[in-house]
Amino acid sequence: MGNRLSKIYTRTGDDGSTGLGDGTRTRKDSARVEAYGTVDELNSTLGVLLACDGVPDDIRELLIRIQHALFDLGGELCVPGMETIHDADVTGLEQTLDHYNADLPRLKEFILPGGGMAAAQCHIARTTCRRAERRVVTLAREETVRPQVVHYLNRLSDLLFVLCRVLARASGHGEVLWQHEKRPKPKPAQT
Repeated sequence: MGNRLSKIYTRTGDDGSTGLGDGTRTRKDSARVEAYGTVDELNSTLGVLLACDGVPDDIRELLIRIQHALFDLGGELCVPGMETIHDADVTGLEQTLDHYNADLPRLKEFILPGGGMAAAQCHIARTTCRRAERRVVTLAREETVRPQVVHYLNRLSDLLFVLCRVLARASGHGEVLWQHEKRPKPKPAQT
């Protein structure tokens, strides 16, 4: 096990730098810190989702496992050269996605965020996951990032979309479908 924090503030970051897991220092706004910071933010959004009422036990257990995997993934991004996410992790997400998607009706319209508190929070997690994926892709243009990291985040955002649908249905609110024809027509400009 690595070092445990015994003192929370060190003042070493007061100059705008931070320490990576391998001991090197980098800017706090570097692509690497942006990437693992956004993964951390994603993990936090899953924590808020877990705090919502109405999350079924099987999804609750799944989300906790995903939180642990995301902590590992963040560690991989924080320690250059570390490998924590593997092809089996990506395959596991695909199989889980297929399981939850099997009973859902085929989509014919876009879905808007909503469908109850848990589903809406899951949409926030989904969009945060997409941002984390974008940040990792940006990092990969500058430094080496294993493809499994990008693949994992890509599949996770797809899984979170399916879970949004499942949670909206489980809540009784149902999915909020985009109805473009119901948008109010713009009024002519007053002159």
